[in-house]
Amino acid sequence: QVQLVESGGGLVQAGDSLRLSCAASGRTFSNYAMGWFRQAPGKERERVAAVSRNGRGTSYAASVKGRFTISRDNVKNTVYLQMNSLKPEDTAVYYCAAGGSLYGGEVLVKSRSYDYWGQGTQVTVSS
Repeated sequence: QVQLVESGGGLVQAGDSLRLSCAASGRTFSNYAMGWFRQAPGKERERVAAVSRNGRGTSYAASVKGRFTISRDNVKNTVYLQMNSLKPEDTAVYYCAAGGSLYGGEVLVKSRSYDYWGQGTQVTVSS
């Protein structure tokens, strides 16, 4: 089992920045590719960003590319999502997820590839 706990959400204004953190415990963190997803009210969950086990591979949704940055620290067992130039449409509950991966550089882009999920943290961006 892998336990994931997100933090760093909050209420900000459009154009502001936030950094989300997701602390992992349980199994060896570096064995898992990590991802950030979000779900807004009335909408389906969507992938925001993903990072490979070794941190060298990343993938972003088109809606956040250039504004968000995913990174991980395999010593601190933590994955981060730096969110800049936030927009009201970024408002959602943000979830981190962990998925088993055989290859260090593999990025998991589909939610069904992830085995463990956190409880989520709310991000609200006012206009």
